[in-house]
Amino acid sequence: MKRYDLIVIGAGPAGLSAAIQAAKYGVETAVFDENERPGGQLFKQIHKFFGSKEHRAKIRGFQIGRELLAEAEECKVHVHLNATVLGLYENKEILVREGDETGHYKGDAVIAATGARENMIPFEGWTLPGVLGAGAAQTLMNLHGVRPGSKVLMVGTGNVGLVVSYQLLQAGVKVEAIVDAAARVGGYGVHASKIARAGVPFYLSHTVVKAIGTDHVERAVIAQVDSHFQPIPGTEKELEADTICIAAGLSPMSQILAMAGCDTTERGGTVPVVNEHLETSLENIFAAGDVAGIEEASSAMITGRIAGTAAAFKLGYLEEASCIEEIGRLRESLRQLHEGMFSPQNRGKCDIKLTDEGIDISESLLKKGYIEEQELNRFPGVPDKKIKGLHPVIECTQNIPCNPCQDACKFGCIKVGDKITRLPEVNLEAACAGCGKCVVSCSGQAIFLVDEDYEETSGTVTMAYEFLPHPAPGTRGTAYGRDGKAVCSAEVVSCRINPSMDHTALLTIKVPKDMVMKARFFRAEEEMK
Repeated sequence: MKRYDLIVIGAGPAGLSAAIQAAKYGVETAVFDENERPGGQLFKQIHKFFGSKEHRAKIRGFQIGRELLAEAEECKVHVHLNATVLGLYENKEILVREGDETGHYKGDAVIAATGARENMIPFEGWTLPGVLGAGAAQTLMNLHGVRPGSKVLMVGTGNVGLVVSYQLLQAGVKVEAIVDAAARVGGYGVHASKIARAGVPFYLSHTVVKAIGTDHVERAVIAQVDSHFQPIPGTEKELEADTICIAAGLSPMSQILAMAGCDTTERGGTVPVVNEHLETSLENIFAAGDVAGIEEASSAMITGRIAGTAAAFKLGYLEEASCIEEIGRLRESLRQLHEGMFSPQNRGKCDIKLTDEGIDISESLLKKGYIEEQELNRFPGVPDKKIKGLHPVIECTQNIPCNPCQDACKFGCIKVGDKITRLPEVNLEAACAGCGKCVVSCSGQAIFLVDEDYEETSGTVTMAYEFLPHPAPGTRGTAYGRDGKAVCSAEVVSCRINPSMDHTALLTIKVPKDMVMKARFFRAEEEMK
């Protein structure tokens, strides 16, 4: 039987972070994961993370995965892949199937970072090929280069449903619609806005009731729901779709902790009861990441580091004072992610009417997926008076924990402040250099550079662009508004990209002067044929 100081079950963001943290203190650490490669969900996450620089904001998930793997290798963490942990028993012994063999390993401490599984919604025809979880669709696209379908209906407007919908569009898949039984968009508004301006309709207070097809999905039927989330007869609508993606939330995979005898409770699924150091009711057995409660990957990495620090202390590799200091610092970092409109204490609330600054929230964003123009000027990122020359317009209207735009601008045009959930503010006294760093650094693609004085009758709009191919200067096409409807003809002035932009192009289009505050998306004429 092989023995380690610390055994970590799961090589996702939480597990790798826990292993790295403990190994830095000298703990001999092994990680076991059932997959062929470590990194968990990170390697299929091609979008940029939110948060601050400390939280790896504006870095894409797969790049964060690479960084964690490099750190694990540098710290000499023993990573066992294709290794399914079958059981966690007394004295912290695990049974592992590796290939065709079964082995036993013993740890002085164990951290469970087993993650979560996708929830599904049963409806007529839900077992047809073509009905799958949004995470499974993301795996097909971003890990295997396979489109899950050509016409997709997405069910769920949480961050997973919104992010995967956008990635489907990037892969050349048509997203027919996004439906949700809730009356409001559940995820970040900036994610919803990216999809709305690309022309994808939102059907809120609706659900999928039927998949139609013989040997695969051919059409989908949705219906409006009542206050009890039950379909209302006579409101059915049929949509063309060969794929139905379900983004109905996640459930913690806590079975192995329950098997070991850890106390559990119900909180969005069965989760282990843990103390402030993420230790379960069984001494030296810890839980980190989604298994201890569903959150974003940024939070999972911090909880992994908390558990790794606590384990190192319990194993005698870290003084108590140093442990308290480090966990306090990590808790502060986690607290920053737990503030704002999407904080854990606000989860499920439908009565939030004001931002933290006391500004009326955008009801249109919640109900339609986009901000209406008449709502914009009340937010500090949108100047309420005409500015000569090029300047940023920041259509970020929710208190999301994120501040890369402030760090990106070296000229003081953008201010968020010390609290990363505050709405970004445009400084009217500072001169914009037009570098576009704020645009490409924005994880929500909510920043635009606007120049109403480009020519006598024309202005320009510069936006983040993450579709291929990149349009060449002189390309003509159509500009679309926040609601995805055509607003005017447009011509590409430039499409800049370099390695520092991390695959985000800066697309500048020329539009009539009175359209610079309306045009927010572009399609070339070839795309519209």
